[in-house]
Amino acid sequence: MAGRLLLMCRLLTRHLRRHRAENVLLLVAITAATATLTLGLTLTELVTRPYERTRAATAGPDLVVEPGFPGPQALDALAPLATLPGVTEHSGPYPLVFLALTARDTTVRVIVEGRDQAPAAVNRPAVTDGTWVRPGGVVVERTFADALGIDLGDTVSVDGHPLHVTGFTVTAARPVYPQVHWHLPGGNLVEKGGLVWVDHGDIATLAGDQPLSYTLNLKLVDRDAGAGAIRPGGDVRFRGWSFRSARDIAHSSGRQNRQAETALVVGAWLLTGLAVVGIAGIVAGRVIARRRRVGLLKAIGAGPGMIAAVHLAEYLVIGLAAAGAGLAIGWFAAPVLFRSSAGFVGSVGVNPPPHVVVTATALALALAVAATLGPVLRAAATSTIEALADVPTPPRRRRWTIWLSRRLPTALLIGVRINARRPHRARLVTVNTLITTAALAAVLTILAQDDDPLNLGYSELPDPRNERTLQAMLIVAGVACFLALLNTIVSTWTAVLDTRQPLAVARTLGATPAQAGLGLAVAQLLPAIPGVAVGIPFGIGLYLFFDGERYPPVSWTLSTAIGVLVAVATLTAVPALAAARRPVADTLRSTAT
Repeated sequence: MAGRLLLMCRLLTRHLRRHRAENVLLLVAITAATATLTLGLTLTELVTRPYERTRAATAGPDLVVEPGFPGPQALDALAPLATLPGVTEHSGPYPLVFLALTARDTTVRVIVEGRDQAPAAVNRPAVTDGTWVRPGGVVVERTFADALGIDLGDTVSVDGHPLHVTGFTVTAARPVYPQVHWHLPGGNLVEKGGLVWVDHGDIATLAGDQPLSYTLNLKLVDRDAGAGAIRPGGDVRFRGWSFRSARDIAHSSGRQNRQAETALVVGAWLLTGLAVVGIAGIVAGRVIARRRRVGLLKAIGAGPGMIAAVHLAEYLVIGLAAAGAGLAIGWFAAPVLFRSSAGFVGSVGVNPPPHVVVTATALALALAVAATLGPVLRAAATSTIEALADVPTPPRRRRWTIWLSRRLPTALLIGVRINARRPHRARLVTVNTLITTAALAAVLTILAQDDDPLNLGYSELPDPRNERTLQAMLIVAGVACFLALLNTIVSTWTAVLDTRQPLAVARTLGATPAQAGLGLAVAQLLPAIPGVAVGIPFGIGLYLFFDGERYPPVSWTLSTAIGVLVAVATLTAVPALAAARRPVADTLRSTAT
């Protein structure tokens, strides 16, 4: 047993060292799929973790209460809540007024909250730039300021009253822009808007004739009790009131990422298919190149189990390395690409949560095993004589195919026979182009949708959800094109290695180097055509299944289909023509030895 383990380790080390280029391609393919899945799973953490840090840094409340009516009676109704048995600390009630803010010729809804300059025991918004409230000034919630392009020192107007922007802050007491729960005094219809703070003494002037509403921030004995700590059993006295727990606030803030998260997770599974195609193509090429070596190992006494174990161990090692790389790339790239924590303090941290680690690692190992298990087991089960002879799959000969082949051009005939000789590789090319075209078609579909901006009462601004969804789709499409490029190169390289002898024989029978090279390119192009034909409607339907209702223009889809086919033809024709110019004698002599 020790001798077999030592032999397996030596073979594994030798294979990893001798095939560095192939191992790098395998690593890149698995890493790309793992990183994209990690990116999708991280979007939720981009809100959850920074929100909890913001809640701790700002003494965020466990429950925020707003009565369903404004005026002095609201103050009277809130007063007893601060002394309930389940409440440990409180701040407020603070006055609120629901107005309109104008900045840079854009007018939007805004919640104005009056605060004291002294820090509160509960809900102390963290100033990220500038200073806290002071008379004649206004402090703007950070994501709201980013959306309007407000800078420190700017002058904004709140219902006609000019105010000087003194600072930007983040808070854990309300969701980030635009989910701040703006509503008319005493109303229950929640609208989108922004949040600002002013000095307590200025809010009455800003409110004018509008009665003041009030909000109370509470710390609870049971932090997860929510509204149940105030109104057990659903007390009818609180009908129409607003109760927002910390969990509700985090959930509302996370709505900005839902569509992008779905796009990335679905895209990760598409990229998984591309990675499987790439890995299977590389493995197929390696198995073809090693069939004689497998035969030699079996001739000296190695069993099928040992041969399969050596090959699978090699791919599992690469899969583990790709899992680590994909986790690191996806986890640290998410805050840079999406900035979903701009309304909070802190970042996602260094260590991803266990469920992200387990999911990404399982995907990487599953990719390594799923794409390699079939070819490896087939190679291990091949008889010694067949492995040494390296006999390809014989094409099925039918009368009508023979009749048709006599009338085909030489280059087309060579391409058809190459695919008949290795049908598995042709199927991989079809899947590769199908998934790539589907990703591109999905991007075209989202671009064809009507822009649905945020209605902020007086103006419309771009919806951050749409921007992040498009960004996620572009990431998926970019990675898909990159993987498809690698897969096409690998498929062409495998075909060049595998068809050296058949093409040399064809050239001895009269085929020119150009016909042989074009035949190899045709062998790659023919299976790509059905992949493109199916990929366009599949990608469009996949996006419309989740969102949208408009189809992209026919000119867009037709241009995409032609572009994909031209790219496949170009990527395969150049190396194919270069390989076909090798002297026939050298090819036959190297094969014979």
